[in-house]
Amino acid sequence: MNMIKKSDIVVVCGPTGIGKTSTAIGLSKALGGRIISADSMQIYRYMNIGTAKPTAEEQEQVPHDMVDIVDPDEPYDAARFSKQADIRIRSLWEQGLVPVVAGGTGLYIKALVSGLFRAHPADKAIIARLEKECFENGSPALHGQLAALDPHAAGRIHPNDAFRIIRALEIFETTGRPISECHEAHGFSDQPYRVLKLGLCMDRELLYERINMRVDLMLEQGLLVEVESLLERGYSPLLKSMGSLGYRHMIQYIQGHVTFEEAVRTLKRDSRRYAKRQMTWFRADSEIEWFEPQRLDAMVDRARIFLGKPSS
Repeated sequence: MNMIKKSDIVVVCGPTGIGKTSTAIGLSKALGGRIISADSMQIYRYMNIGTAKPTAEEQEQVPHDMVDIVDPDEPYDAARFSKQADIRIRSLWEQGLVPVVAGGTGLYIKALVSGLFRAHPADKAIIARLEKECFENGSPALHGQLAALDPHAAGRIHPNDAFRIIRALEIFETTGRPISECHEAHGFSDQPYRVLKLGLCMDRELLYERINMRVDLMLEQGLLVEVESLLERGYSPLLKSMGSLGYRHMIQYIQGHVTFEEAVRTLKRDSRRYAKRQMTWFRADSEIEWFEPQRLDAMVDRARIFLGKPSS
């Protein structure tokens, strides 16, 4: 067995619907690796269809870590992800396996490979108050507060992205500094690994077509029934997990706020917008090397060079 250095990891990133799971499986098979999911929704149990979680067959091909690790009502953040993923990475190194980190949650990946700037835990009381304000007044109202305090951060966060808005406001209240200033001061420079970042890209219109088809497939697979089951289990529609893509759209329909057709239309639209925001995040990282998903052989060759593995 070729032992890799205890510093090397391969990252596969890109927007939703582009084929990260199949690419990571192909890389892992070729390199002798195991996948660590970097997806902020696939961590949740019972949320399978709407998160495009790897199927049982896919997980039989290559085991996936950091999937199904918490319940939908359990608090979770990038710092916790970074700590848990690091433990798994070190275990893989001991086994001589290549850690292949795959996902579209940019903050999780950044937290893992570069560390987080936060020097203290989040203030739960402040977060609870902000979440209450968000529920009562809507996330655009909080976004307005953020724009007044930190215009740079507000410009990068969508007015409906309640989680990131609340996080930025909480950091300002607890540190007295804008989140953008904290990012710049920290620089995310505490890099614990040697990293090869492989980004997946394709023509935007083709990606949007894939996203639309993926939504149709999720609905055929039973997304609506999955959301109904979560509500029957007692999970509140106000949970962060339940406010994510797909889940909030089905909840809007279940509660009678929109027609099914409107729920599907906005789900497709919001999924496309999310993909655009993901690409904006990843394109800002100059270390990412970009490949079209079908170029698996080229990605395997690049990873072999990075790892110092001989070509097969």
